[in-house]
Amino acid sequence: MLPCFFVSDLHGRIDRYRRLFERIAAERPAAIFLGGDLLPMPWDQEWTSQVQGDDFIDDFLAPRFAALRADLGPDRFRVFVILGNDDPRARETAVRDAEQRGVWEYIHSRRVDFHGIPVYGYACVPPTPFLLKDWERYDVSRFVDHGCVSPEEGRRSVPVAEHEIRQATIQEDLVHLTGKDDLEHALFLFHSPPYQTKLDRAALDGRLVDHVPMDVHVGSVAIRRFIENRQPRACLHGHVHESARLTGDWRDHIGRTLLFTAAHDGPELALVRFDAALPEQASRELL
Repeated sequence: MLPCFFVSDLHGRIDRYRRLFERIAAERPAAIFLGGDLLPMPWDQEWTSQVQGDDFIDDFLAPRFAALRADLGPDRFRVFVILGNDDPRARETAVRDAEQRGVWEYIHSRRVDFHGIPVYGYACVPPTPFLLKDWERYDVSRFVDHGCVSPEEGRRSVPVAEHEIRQATIQEDLVHLTGKDDLEHALFLFHSPPYQTKLDRAALDGRLVDHVPMDVHVGSVAIRRFIENRQPRACLHGHVHESARLTGDWRDHIGRTLLFTAAHDGPELALVRFDAALPEQASRELL
C-alpha cells in the first residue's frame, strides 16, 4: 500500500496547515501532494501573528515540513509540490531552494517516479478574471472566456518573454511534458480541473458581463482533452473552491481516469486520502 494525502488551496491559512501537520504525524502517509495556492494572499497578514518571521515559506512552511521529516525519518514520506494561480511566481525561487535542502520535490512541468508510479505536475490554469498572470496560459488557442483577462494583460511577478505570453498554451505544455510516455498508471498533480466536470463548477450563475452570461464551468479544455486521449490512472485538482459544494461531489471521472479535488470554500482543511496504487478507494474528510 502507498497511502497518500492530497491538499490544495490552503492560501496560507495556518490553522489548515497545522491540521495537516497533525495528520501527517499521526498517520504517516507515504506521500503528500500539495496542489497549489499554498501561500497567503498579499493583503492577508493574519498569518504573521502566528509565525516568527516575515517570510511564509522560509519561516513557516519549509521549516515545518523539514521538522516533520526529521521527526518521522527523512525517508519516511515524500512531498510533491506545485504552485497555483494565486501564488506569485517570484516565490518559486524559495520553493526551489527548499527542494535543494531536501524539504520537498517541486514538480511543475516535471515527471518523478514514486515507487514505480509516474507522477507529473502542472500548475498553469486557463485565463481568469484575476490580474496576476504568472501561472495563466492560453488553453488551446488565444481564445479568452467572456469576463476573463487575457495572459497578455494583467501583471506578473517575474518577467516572461513576449512570445511565450502570446503563444504558449496548456495544450502544448502537456504534449511537451508527457511526450509518448505510457500513462496507464500515472498520477497527475494539476492546479486546474478539466472543463465541464463536477470539479470546475464555479458560482457564476446569472453573472452577466456586457449582458452576456459567464460560463459556470471554468476548467481547462486542454486538460480535459488530454485526459480523454491519454487516460492516466488518476488526476488531482484544486482551483475552484466551491465546486464540491455546488455539485455535491469532490470526485468525478473521464473514461477510466479518476478525478479528485481538494479545493474547499469553508474554513476546514479538505484532506483527500488515497492509495497511489489503488486510487479507486479515495476518501475526503473536512477537518
